[in-house]
Amino acid sequence: MLTIAPDIEVLARFGRALADPIRCRLLLALREAPAHPSDLADSLGISRTRLSNHLACLRDCGLVVTVPVGRRTRYELADERLGHALDDLRNAVVAVEADRACPDVEAKGCC
Repeated sequence: MLTIAPDIEVLARFGRALADPIRCRLLLALREAPAHPSDLADSLGISRTRLSNHLACLRDCGLVVTVPVGRRTRYELADERLGHALDDLRNAVVAVEADRACPDVEAKGCC
């Protein structure tokens, strides 16, 4: 059980990063390969300004880092273990979603 405040804060920060669908898409894209912002904006179909805000959030959370490449900047996951964690989390969530059998899901909107 996590009781140490820094551990809990790190998990909460990760959760906040994952709370936005665009940031999730960014993390999954960077899981596949490092990329330049212009390429990420094009592949995700969002403006560069909007992308920049999300990348700043992910940088502040410590999940992505910048790598200078000539006059450009490339983004990548801060640690390869984050990619494995994203895979594990995605697999667990998909498995739980498949097993979910709440009979009141439509009425309550809870699940």
